Amino acid sequence: MRPGTLDTSDRPMVLIWELTQACGLACDHCRADARPNRHPDELSTAEGKRLLEDAAEFGDGQLVVLSGGDPLVRDDVEELIAHGDDLGLRMTITPSGTGSLTADRIRAMADAGLKRMAVSIDGASPESHDEFRGETGSFEETVRAVEDAKAAGLPVQVNTTVCRQTVGELPEIRDLLREIGAVMWSVFFLVPVGRGRILEPIDPDEADAVMAWLDEVSDEEPFGLKTTEAPHYRRVSMQRQRARADENGDGGDDDGRPPSQGLERRGGIVAGDGFAFVSHTGEVFPSGFLPESAGNVRERPVTELYRESDLFRALRDRDNLSGKCGACPYRHVCGGSRSRAFATTGDPLASDPLCPYVPEGYDGPLPWEAPETTPGQPSSSD
Repeated sequence: MRPGTLDTSDRPMVLIWELTQACGLACDHCRADARPNRHPDELSTAEGKRLLEDAAEFGDGQLVVLSGGDPLVRDDVEELIAHGDDLGLRMTITPSGTGSLTADRIRAMADAGLKRMAVSIDGASPESHDEFRGETGSFEETVRAVEDAKAAGLPVQVNTTVCRQTVGELPEIRDLLREIGAVMWSVFFLVPVGRGRILEPIDPDEADAVMAWLDEVSDEEPFGLKTTEAPHYRRVSMQRQRARADENGDGGDDDGRPPSQGLERRGGIVAGDGFAFVSHTGEVFPSGFLPESAGNVRERPVTELYRESDLFRALRDRDNLSGKCGACPYRHVCGGSRSRAFATTGDPLASDPLCPYVPEGYDGPLPWEAPETTPGQPSSSD
């Protein structure tokens, strides 16, 4: 399913389930503020199976990402994968790069029906990656796990965080992805929640420049590329396409869309609109980086919370956006990071402060000039 072919009012393109917040790493950017021990109120195996059964009601091929913490801290992962696979779900996982990710465990997950594994690489060398992840040997464990996954027939996605500490290594990380045979590069632009609040983000103009470079990479490399918490990547890509069309004498209309591209790119997903997150204790958030709960799966099915809650419905109506995001002609293909807006202002419908684009004729407040408000806080459910 591509975003443009999916009715995001009916189902998410991506449903993430945070199996646990327990993890042996202490990564600088960790949304979950992960800790060594499991929480006693985590969803049980039986509750998790009911969650997967509810998720299957979204429709055939629903994508489910098992996340953490380190999901492999739990010993029921293979059982959950097999159950989801039997239900017709596309089961994927994002384990931590630790010793828990053994070749035997990877092979067992593949045998259970896992469709893809995603690993994090935040530095192009063992030194830079291990410093960011807070664990010596993490880089080597991760690269070894990629090879083990390929041997088990599993496609591998690589996730990379973009912040001041990592941005200079992106070209070398791209080269590494080509070398190890990754099928997808998911580039995450920092949202200041959890431990990520101590990291320094890049500035908006630099973010646009990075996105323009990523657009070039997507045209040149054999692997796919997507961004996380940076939907204005779609705006940057469309502007670049339009500029090329103008050079060729085939420019688009004045609505900000190049010819033949606007409709295809409509429906890009953001938190709550094509995306949902279930916490380790069952709270349903628009995103793991937007910890505002719509309810708990122990009380209401995830399908009902996604489709009917006031929070998710508000986020799906791009005309609800305020500030320059609300005035932006790209709001239906972009919409800004609702998570970053919430983290910096406490309002998930406010403007995304990482986007430098100012719509023509807009003379309202700008997010980098707005007075400080109470920022959104990470979940205190544990």
